[in-house]
Amino acid sequence: MSTYPPANDHVPATLDASRWEELEPLYTSLQERALQCAGCLESLLLDRSELDAAASEAEAELYINMTCHTDDESILQRYLEHVRDVQPHLKEAGFQLDRRIVQCPFVDDLDSDRYGVLVRNMEADVKIFREENIPLGTKDTELGTKYDEICGAMSVEFRGEEYTMPQMGKFLENTDRAVREEAWTATINRRYREHEPIDGIFDEMVTLRNQIALNADCEDFRDYMFRAKHRFDYTPADCESFHKGVEQLCVPLQHATNRQRQATLGVSTLRPWDLEVDVKGRGPLEPFADDKELVEKTSRLFHRMDGGLGDLFDRLRGGDCLDLDSRMGKAPGGYQYNRDRRRIPFIFMNAAGLQRDVETMVHEAGHAFHSMLSEAEPLVAYRHSPIEFAEVASMSMELLAHPFLDEFYTAEEADRARRQHLEGIVNVLCWIATIDAFQHWIYTHPDHTRDQRDIYWLELHARFGPDVDWSGFEQQRAKFWHKQLHIFNVPFYYIEYGIAQLGALQLWSQYRRDPERALANYRRAMTLGGSKPLPQLFEAAELRFDFGPGMMELLMEDVQEALAAVPA
Repeated sequence: MSTYPPANDHVPATLDASRWEELEPLYTSLQERALQCAGCLESLLLDRSELDAAASEAEAELYINMTCHTDDESILQRYLEHVRDVQPHLKEAGFQLDRRIVQCPFVDDLDSDRYGVLVRNMEADVKIFREENIPLGTKDTELGTKYDEICGAMSVEFRGEEYTMPQMGKFLENTDRAVREEAWTATINRRYREHEPIDGIFDEMVTLRNQIALNADCEDFRDYMFRAKHRFDYTPADCESFHKGVEQLCVPLQHATNRQRQATLGVSTLRPWDLEVDVKGRGPLEPFADDKELVEKTSRLFHRMDGGLGDLFDRLRGGDCLDLDSRMGKAPGGYQYNRDRRRIPFIFMNAAGLQRDVETMVHEAGHAFHSMLSEAEPLVAYRHSPIEFAEVASMSMELLAHPFLDEFYTAEEADRARRQHLEGIVNVLCWIATIDAFQHWIYTHPDHTRDQRDIYWLELHARFGPDVDWSGFEQQRAKFWHKQLHIFNVPFYYIEYGIAQLGALQLWSQYRRDPERALANYRRAMTLGGSKPLPQLFEAAELRFDFGPGMMELLMEDVQEALAAVPA
């Protein structure tokens, strides 16, 4: 195992990269460095990469600490001070260096195969950068932190005990329908209590984001984000094709599954609290008792899948790489965040002892594998891949874990988990289409009212949703999108999950036929990081970069075939 950070004469090992006073002279030195040949430019790129990695890691540590402790005011303030006092300077310095690099007379002498993606992305960033957008971006981040605070503080008093929102999920698998209804109602009403401040936050976000787009001479924020996210290989029209494919192929499967669920449960109408329970009346799957057991079983799973991946996972078990349990004051959701200078991943999640926690664990481990497999890449920009492919790294692990779920379950329980996951893939594709289409509408209609936004959400939820009876909860349903943190904190980050899910299903199809080949393809592609254009990253894993109805139809056939082989 290599030791990072590597020696670098430009970036001191003792640098406190959370302080702009220490970063500024180093960025200024890069900006003023004489460039007399392509080799000089390459050296600047490497030194800039190490400095960017240090700054990125400092931000990562502050963000990680904040999400682990949203109820600690001092930790929150340190993060917000960084957002206000350091990140704006970093954005300005980054722009100045990007512009200098792309305008350098030697840039065309660089190896296009090696540096083509890097220079292309810089050129796109320079075109949309506006200094007046820096404080707007800072304000947007601060609003996202307010959303995290509100969600992190949510808890539910249920039958004499206090639970976090993730912990309430276990009651939705209870075989007593009255318990499920009570738990679901308590949870959705708790979230609805905050709808006014959350709507207020989002109103401000939409206004800010629209102004950012207009300042950058973009048609709207959708246009801006397609450029900012370097979406060179697909368009809004391709996203709409994905939506149509989901509507034609996934929604009917989802509805058919739910009709069968309704019949098996013997209920006159399917309600939102009926979607997680086992239709045969078996109790909830209980894959682990605590986070230590989750880690131990996951390690054994990966060692059986592939010894090399098992070793990579075990690297996460020491030090400060994992925060997995659900507790009060912890932000919602799960993520993997790389500390870019030390090149050490961090996994955050809210485990509550459910099957979805197993899926989250192997998912985030897939992201960590991606980081570790590309850790030898000198350029920090290439140690991060486009999200459309980064999610292939994680989603494929969820599927490739299927043969090894007996680490968590009996044979019968493992079949239940596999069926639950495969059915869940159909459901999640429907949800991805809902969230993506919602964001397209929001930002192409920036002057919408709250009522118009809710009405359009309800239309989309009816178009892609699970066809259940929400009677008595109409107001809560109109705000159901509030639970999706991506809409607030990472706008337009969601179609990537759909594109990647179809890529992961392709890799799973390979694995079912030839496990060794599929794992070799996985390793080869993940080692590339983000050094190649998106279609070439897919090709490296022998996957097609195609998320239209035709590809979706083939993969849904594979899913149905697999479901037919798994006992209900």
